[in-house]
Amino acid sequence: MKTSDFYYDLPEELIAQDPLEDRASSRLMVLDRETGGRTHTSFSHITDYLKEGDCLVINDTKVIPARLIGRREETGGRVEVLLLKRKSESVWETLVKPGKKARPGSRLVFGDGVLHSEVLEVVEGGNRLIQFEFDGIFEEILDRLGQMPLPPYITHELKDKNRYQTVYAKYEGSAAAPTAGLHFTEELLGQIQDRGIGIARVTLHVGLGTFRPVKVEDVAEHHMHSEYYHVPQQAADLINRTKRDGGRVICVGTTSCRTVESAADEVGTVHAGEGDTSIFIYPGYSFRALDGLVTNFHLPESTLLMLVSALAGRDHIMEAYQEAVRQKYRFFSFGDAMLII
Repeated sequence: MKTSDFYYDLPEELIAQDPLEDRASSRLMVLDRETGGRTHTSFSHITDYLKEGDCLVINDTKVIPARLIGRREETGGRVEVLLLKRKSESVWETLVKPGKKARPGSRLVFGDGVLHSEVLEVVEGGNRLIQFEFDGIFEEILDRLGQMPLPPYITHELKDKNRYQTVYAKYEGSAAAPTAGLHFTEELLGQIQDRGIGIARVTLHVGLGTFRPVKVEDVAEHHMHSEYYHVPQQAADLINRTKRDGGRVICVGTTSCRTVESAADEVGTVHAGEGDTSIFIYPGYSFRALDGLVTNFHLPESTLLMLVSALAGRDHIMEAYQEAVRQKYRFFSFGDAMLII
């Protein structure tokens, strides 16, 4: 299967630049994964397509303000550091721009000297291990100095940091939001639970590996970077009980999907635990535990588009995307949603 099989034309004006005032007012395309049939509605009506006994799986990761703007101590040149993965109390794996000048031993400073750092080494993919030096609590300093790491296709300034968080975000560690969850409000989640639909909370800290472009033509040759996940016993029990009782397991977002599928064994039983996953789901993959998916509209030729194509079939997905373009749906992180069932 070729990467170019997942290309589609997207007018730039359909890339959503700002979140809607009401999270649940976004549009929702409901896609029948078997027939390819499509229905258009609003996200606030998602409960019409969920049944008593179903289970929603949500990712309660919290985005950290992981983008730091600083300067090189030696020259004063501007530098941008994106925190990707914490290795120890003061050491992070990072993405540095410009990277060529961030050699081991380079010194970087942020916030008029509040935060200092040194590049330790260059690791896989050109990322840098950086050791930070600070007085006080790192998280508090980061909250003061850091910016939300919005994707490069969003050029507008985000006025409220919380709009790049889900309402159920709890555990800090993501470099990007699990954006399918941005459509839910506390009120909507309450309505879902009142209808007898379970909510299982799992955690996957989203790294940039999920969003890195596929640079090989043969999809199978693409290497996925690993991300940390955790499935609590309570969540595993709820998912397994749902399956046993004939309900559907519907994951909110590709991150929840990858978590559940990583934690499931060959017969579809989900096991509690934690670890790193580099699971790559593309057409031909046999889903073990997932029955449905709430997701946004993804970039052309991306691993996320490949994942949804594995669930609903490439032809059904590409036809749905073409219709979304014709209907002027809003695309990507702050865009509209799709429910695949």
